[in-house]
Amino acid sequence: MLIYQATKQRFLKDAKSGDIGGIITESYRTRAGTNPAPSHVGAWSQSLMHMALVLESPEIPADCGVAVEYRIPQSMKQVDFIITGRDAQNRSTAIIVELKQWSSSKRTDLDGIVCANRGGRRAETDGAHPSYQAWTYAALLKDFNEAVYESGTELRPCAYLHNHPNDGEINHPFYSEHITRAPLFLKGEVEQIKLKAFIATHVRKGDDGALLYQMEGGRIRPSKPLADAVLGMLRGKQEFVLVDDQKLVYEVAARRAFIAGESGKKQVVIIEGGPGTGKSVVAINLLARLGGERLNVRYVSKNAAPRAVYEQKLTGSFRRSQIANFFSGSGSFTQTPMDTFDALVVDEAHRLNERGGLYGNLGINQIKELIESARCSIFFVDDDQIVTTKDIGRKSALLEWARQLDADVTELRLQSQFRCNGSDAYLAWLDDTLQLRTTAHPILDSKEFDFRIVDSPTELHRLIDDRNAETGKARVVAGYCWEWASKNNPIAFDIKIPEFGYERRWNLSTDGSLWIIARESVSEVGCIHTCQGLELDYVGVIIGPDLKSEGTRLRSDRKARARQDRSLHGLGNLSKADAYARADIIIKNTYRTLLTRGMKGCYVYCVDKGLSEYLKARVKHPAPVPAEIDILPFRRVHRMEAQEPQRLVPIFDLKFAAGHFESWQHSGADEWAEIPDHFSWSEDLFIAQVFGHSMNRTIPDGAWCLFRKFPRGTRQGKIVVARHHSIHDPDLGGRYTIKKYFSQKEQDGESWRHTLIELRPDSTRTEFKVIRLEGGQEGDFEIVAEFLSVLG
Repeated sequence: MLIYQATKQRFLKDAKSGDIGGIITESYRTRAGTNPAPSHVGAWSQSLMHMALVLESPEIPADCGVAVEYRIPQSMKQVDFIITGRDAQNRSTAIIVELKQWSSSKRTDLDGIVCANRGGRRAETDGAHPSYQAWTYAALLKDFNEAVYESGTELRPCAYLHNHPNDGEINHPFYSEHITRAPLFLKGEVEQIKLKAFIATHVRKGDDGALLYQMEGGRIRPSKPLADAVLGMLRGKQEFVLVDDQKLVYEVAARRAFIAGESGKKQVVIIEGGPGTGKSVVAINLLARLGGERLNVRYVSKNAAPRAVYEQKLTGSFRRSQIANFFSGSGSFTQTPMDTFDALVVDEAHRLNERGGLYGNLGINQIKELIESARCSIFFVDDDQIVTTKDIGRKSALLEWARQLDADVTELRLQSQFRCNGSDAYLAWLDDTLQLRTTAHPILDSKEFDFRIVDSPTELHRLIDDRNAETGKARVVAGYCWEWASKNNPIAFDIKIPEFGYERRWNLSTDGSLWIIARESVSEVGCIHTCQGLELDYVGVIIGPDLKSEGTRLRSDRKARARQDRSLHGLGNLSKADAYARADIIIKNTYRTLLTRGMKGCYVYCVDKGLSEYLKARVKHPAPVPAEIDILPFRRVHRMEAQEPQRLVPIFDLKFAAGHFESWQHSGADEWAEIPDHFSWSEDLFIAQVFGHSMNRTIPDGAWCLFRKFPRGTRQGKIVVARHHSIHDPDLGGRYTIKKYFSQKEQDGESWRHTLIELRPDSTRTEFKVIRLEGGQEGDFEIVAEFLSVLG
């Protein structure tokens, strides 16, 4: 939708009338049917006069097209100013101008992100750089507006900040990539001349606004190159392969979308499935399939985290902005015309709210708006994952709105369990244990799924650190029972459990919606809002004081939730009994959801000791298997006997390690071994037997292990053999020790220095302590080897 459209000549006349803000306001009322916000009127009055001064250049054709406030169809985006015409090669051309009234800004260390006051009384906030904004708007039009890509229109984005001085912040070299793609023009006469030249270079002839007319009426669907790319972007990604009933549900849902387009009859598909049944896998495959068929499709979720994670995973060699245009929040459809989209794929539909917007005051009902907006709406739902008082997306509500809107309904179900090691028994045990429903599984056999209850949050986080070092897909999450102190004080800790010296920060700031896949986020603690709909290999769950056990009866306590958590707001209008029942279900559903994020394992720490004992009583652990200490997991061999000498590595005795690490030469080794075929050989490898219990969770007492001498690269989170004069480890004979390495560093001029080094045990025994070397203590500290694997 175009709010204002004219030629340059007419625009200059309106600008010189002295009431350009009023003229645009009247046009807004006519086209949008509502009054614009006063801040918009003020912005038009200021910025459009600056654009008028630019367009007065005689080198810019009088009959070029001018548009103000072009709302890109089916998105919440709007282009501030467009100039259209033809270039020197007679190609249709549009200049996309992002206008800002900013007078200052601050650069950040985030790509394409700048800090500025973005209007109103709000403080400065981080957001997209104006050049990045302009470029993404151009990309959106190029990829989705048929009139633009079919005509071969050249789009030239730029940004004009007419009040912003050249202070080296907004135009810092850090943003050079974005400014190159969308030139930035700032305050001053010289900058104004540069913008005039930029426009005149690309718009040589006028078109009387013909391109604007075509753009406004252009069909919205992916361009063929983008559609082909979308169809192929899942190829080779094992995590998106469809198996068992996922394939059936996918084919039936896709067919209903095609039927909706052929018959004109609105279709609603409701797909039920519990945790780990592959709802999101099917949803992403449907997005790719329907987008690849050039249908106008969007993946929709209320939570930003699933959208952000899947955007990141699917970007590959494509621009992030291209892929992002296939994803949308559930509150973006309040003003969408009927059947605008061919299909909407709505993941985590149980999290839909009644109304949208920052203040929850937009629209009528998100279910209604989604069904109206698309010819086919595909909802993935699990009523047992409703975790706030605002969640309305129950299956019954979906069916009722489909009936009211006269849609054909198809109901499907995903049964097969792929999370929690495929253990349906674990899910049934969880429901029984959380007292959500009675099942035939009151006791969990931990042989089916790696489930553990630990006695401290420190132990929990160490376990997750270990698992994360293996796969990069292990994180700690918790109930929202601790205030978000680090929101305003980045160095403050949020989750504090003093009796264990445990202090961690919530995930809610640095990594945002990408927390669950951010590399360093394993040191933080996640919450329901950044992990629901996503999965990990291993999850560590801190059950806060909002869930307790009184004997065999569970009791929830909504007052133990943090004040910032709004999941339980709105219960004040209910009776005391109804409010407790509603809060009880939400708290238990929240922990059910957190406890089912792990594909391979789940480790739990409970603040309430009674709850910890209650859980332990309902878990059966397998009996320990005696170690086979007399069987070597490799073949001892004399070097002269080896058929493949390049597969030989020396056998060292770590109790006398000093002599072995003085030289790189292996010739002094008394014994040699052939390493197994699945290991890659290199001359810096060796084998040693490890005695002791300080690392027995990973390295059993007496285990034979493969090591690498003097490893390069990062050691963070790895198990290493370390040497220091202050280390006294009886297992290895004095100053050597095997521990997990962690360090903190700070910049010191042009280099970095350690402020803390920790060598952490990983043991079932409590007598082993962390070895800490604080700044200045490391002295002759040295990492002499890196643990690679237990053999056998």
